[in-house]
Amino acid sequence: MNWGLCMNSEVIYGINGPVITVKNSRIFSMSEMVYIGNERLIGEVIKLSSDETVIQSYEETGGLSPGEPVVGTGSAMSALLGPGIIGNIFDGIQRPLKKIQETSGSFVPKGCSVNFLDDEKEWQIEITAKINQILTEGQIYAICKETESIEHKFMIPIGINGRVIEVKPSGNYKINDMILSLETEDGVKNITLCQKWPIRIPRKIAKRLPIDIPLVTGQRVIDSIFPIAKGGSAVLPGGFGAGKTMTQHQFAKWCDADIIVYVGCGERGNEMTQVLEEFSELIDPKTGRPMSERTIFIANTSNMPVAAREASIYTGITLAEYYRDMGYDVAMMADSTSRWAEALREISGRLEEMPAEEGFPAYLVSRLSEFYERAGRSLNLSGSTGSITIIGAVSPQGADFSEPVTQNTKRFTRCFWALDKNLAYARHYPAVNWNMSYSEYFADLDSWFIKNVGPDFPKLRKQIVGILHEEERLMEIVKLVGEDVLPDDQKLSIETAKLIRFGFLQQNAFHKEDTFVPLLKQKEMMRVIIYLYEKVKNLITASIPIAKIVESGIFSDLTKMKYEVPNNNLEKFSEYITKIDQNIKKLIS
Repeated sequence: MNWGLCMNSEVIYGINGPVITVKNSRIFSMSEMVYIGNERLIGEVIKLSSDETVIQSYEETGGLSPGEPVVGTGSAMSALLGPGIIGNIFDGIQRPLKKIQETSGSFVPKGCSVNFLDDEKEWQIEITAKINQILTEGQIYAICKETESIEHKFMIPIGINGRVIEVKPSGNYKINDMILSLETEDGVKNITLCQKWPIRIPRKIAKRLPIDIPLVTGQRVIDSIFPIAKGGSAVLPGGFGAGKTMTQHQFAKWCDADIIVYVGCGERGNEMTQVLEEFSELIDPKTGRPMSERTIFIANTSNMPVAAREASIYTGITLAEYYRDMGYDVAMMADSTSRWAEALREISGRLEEMPAEEGFPAYLVSRLSEFYERAGRSLNLSGSTGSITIIGAVSPQGADFSEPVTQNTKRFTRCFWALDKNLAYARHYPAVNWNMSYSEYFADLDSWFIKNVGPDFPKLRKQIVGILHEEERLMEIVKLVGEDVLPDDQKLSIETAKLIRFGFLQQNAFHKEDTFVPLLKQKEMMRVIIYLYEKVKNLITASIPIAKIVESGIFSDLTKMKYEVPNNNLEKFSEYITKIDQNIKKLIS
């Protein structure tokens, strides 16, 4: 076909890296998906004026020439939603990389045209819709087993309401097969097993719900000290080697979300390969099945076209919203949003826009807010409840948390988990710095913790955090005059903080009892630590030197309880209480 002869086509006027300009065009619309050049590269309209149309290409533009055609599709850049998404690996614009590898090898060729989802595979569908039933947008009309772990629920596309006038029986169908027909105000609409949705527009919900249920990760420094709610958002900043990817792996494996969406945005190719290989080998502790059966991967590596990094974030959140609408709790890991922001900066520079702080575009703030605002817990159109929790990693250059991406992300997230490379180099994982991090979800979650974990949980957390903050204050004094001049009650705070750091905050991802810790065990660990702290405080009041107390081994013994107490045998904590009491009696005598 001669694309230059199409009615909805124009020709290229200028090329500046991934930025394509078309002169004197009136046929394109904002955010429209287009095909660029003879190789039909995928692009999107990002700027319109009376004399110029600007397009960003999501593929490499090397070899492209002025005069080649630009063909409009008439629709926005969209994701294809249907069965086959889970367990798949997509690039930034939802092209399946496994399929591309089968047909084209290890590298994605320019203008590669593959179906986003397998339209030849048949799915065993159970149809729940009935003749003459009134169906409204978002209602579920069929279900199928997408994987052994996830049931796919087919929903009426948003904007369509009507009466069922034809429905197919349950059986095997492909995603493009017509399943039912609706009589609507605009005529008869045929419904298939897939639908499209523009990636830049949030999907419609019935209403937002309070975010008052925690996302349990099994990581003590998160669950007990800096918790996040289902439907919340968190930023995970850290320099090179601080453990961002490893921490997100732990979240993905152990958090109590139903579905994980992992977006590798501008990550190094070998690191993304390692992620995909590790996840393919992981066994889901919930089901005993492969972890990939409830995971969606979007791999947009650093050697892929820079503009596709931006699309990858929006593609990921759109897929997450689709499964949220089915009633699932979804956790989205974006690694990392800094490279997404760098892509914005590069495109902005080529557009010759006025730069803001550190060269980033002035609209960086609004783009970040648009993305993080799509997190939340909601009542869906189908009547179910679901949530999207966004955990965005940030890679500030030189671990400088004052740079624009980190600072502006903090404005739109309520959790800040600052990763410290010094902790990581000391093999303290998760390397979350307890003095720089914070969570604003305490007030929302405390009632849940009191009801489900114990009425003393918030108080224990407050005492633990208070001791850590006291240690930070005292260490400033120690740096100036040494520890020997401190009174024994202040030395107690330092010793207890050391116990908290090594015995509670530090976790071993390779130990079966420590890689994931249930909330009840976390509470019992805090309770034992505070019990020891209060008992030793009484000893100091009775003029027993802190040095003698430390020599007894009473503190070092407790650092082992995270390994020695099984997650399913919390009664063993009473042995530690008894041991503390026995040591106290010896010291008094």
